Amino acid sequence: MHLITTLKPFNQLSPDELYAILRLRNEVFIVEQNCVYQDADLKDSKCHHLMIFGDDELLAYARLVPPGLSFTEMSIGRVVTSPKGRGSGNGRVLVALAIEKCREIFGPGPIKIGAQAYLRKFYDSFDFQETGEIYDEDGIPHIDMILN
Repeated sequence: MHLITTLKPFNQLSPDELYAILRLRNEVFIVEQNCVYQDADLKDSKCHHLMIFGDDELLAYARLVPPGLSFTEMSIGRVVTSPKGRGSGNGRVLVALAIEKCREIFGPGPIKIGAQAYLRKFYDSFDFQETGEIYDEDGIPHIDMILN
């Protein structure tokens, strides 16, 4: 499968790209994880959006959040892989690229994330370190992690 990686600020997303992003986030975060929450949190318009497409379908996505919007530090959020793309390494490619692009766009500095707790080892493999205790966010255990 041929993969296409795209990074755009919100105001450059096509309607099809925006629809694919919202559809994937809803498919996984709301339906699959059975979590009712407000995904449209008014942050998207201030962020960059990293997408990995394969066969014209969004397989992986992450939101690159500028410093001061979610945390004092820059952040990576809404990290998601399509059920169809899981087990292919797309998630690893996505996070590695998200780290690289965060630093290109926002400059040097730490990257802080609010990770779903079951993914701690995954993020640890990128050298993210836990910075606190597990907390509940919308009924799902999370933990803050930082990459210096």
